Amino acid sequence: MSRIGNNPVVIPNGVTVDVKDNLITVKGKLGELTQSFESVEVKVEDSNVLVTRSSDLKAERAKHGLYRALVNNMIKGVSEGWTKELELVGVGYRASNQGNKLELALGFSHAIVMDLAPEIKVETVSEKGKNPIVKLTSHDKQLVGQVAAKIRGFRKPEPYKGKGIKFVGEVLRRKAGKSA
Repeated sequence: MSRIGNNPVVIPNGVTVDVKDNLITVKGKLGELTQSFESVEVKVEDSNVLVTRSSDLKAERAKHGLYRALVNNMIKGVSEGWTKELELVGVGYRASNQGNKLELALGFSHAIVMDLAPEIKVETVSEKGKNPIVKLTSHDKQLVGQVAAKIRGFRKPEPYKGKGIKFVGEVLRRKAGKSA
């Protein structure tokens, strides 16, 4: 029995949810998201979205909680939005943006320039004495996570000094250096 799947998703004011032919459309002040679904039934009752399954087959049980979580993330995204923050740790590591173009200096022989999707808003914060921070904001949780993972992949944090790109608040496992 899926505990997550049985919980109803509350629809806040200003958000509309439409279900037609195995397609959920969620509209809000920050944008519009669509998601196809299968093996479950999605109903909108009062100001709640209910996800139910018809049988206890393993595939249906697996997708029950999944689609409830996806609908919840879509509703939260179009009403509040999702944000990921990345911190650049290292001497000479810099980040700057112009519109949706992100430029990263990560110790390579050239700067990395990334064109981001128009749904993503990027902001760079550089304060003297602190590590540069890149803030990614969008209504689509999956897109923000994917772009953040791609940026982190350019220079993953190494375990000895912690240099690299890490998520703000991420705890790294540190290793001891050479013993004399």
